[in-house]
Amino acid sequence: MVAKTLKYALFAGIATVSNIGTQWISLQVYPKEKQYALYIAMALGTLVGLLIKYVLDKLFIFYYKTKSATRNLFKFFIYCCMGIVTTIIFWSTELIFDYFFSFDAAEFIGAFLGLTIGYTIKYFLDKHFVFVDWW
Repeated sequence: MVAKTLKYALFAGIATVSNIGTQWISLQVYPKEKQYALYIAMALGTLVGLLIKYVLDKLFIFYYKTKSATRNLFKFFIYCCMGIVTTIIFWSTELIFDYFFSFDAAEFIGAFLGLTIGYTIKYFLDKHFVFVDWW
């Protein structure tokens, strides 16, 4: 169990770095002073983190093999649905830090904190609702 926890933490770290890195790149291309820049960056970061985390969780945490492309697409859909709650936590935390703290990178600290909380919750959601054979 300890090894699985460490592996999950490592993969969450990879997804977090990918998410925040994508946001940082997005904000370099489309600076934060422009309208909706942070929202665009958050959406792009979420998409990149989601794809990376799904593959890592499916293959190396839950060792789940889908029997068809249709089932894989369905599992990904359910994975995304479970991620809605955790994304709300992540985005809210990032936006709260961006709004209340005026130092550079406050939003990234909020993103890191929100992702940490979200990924912890997401593990249990995925374990009980996504990577199980009920369909």
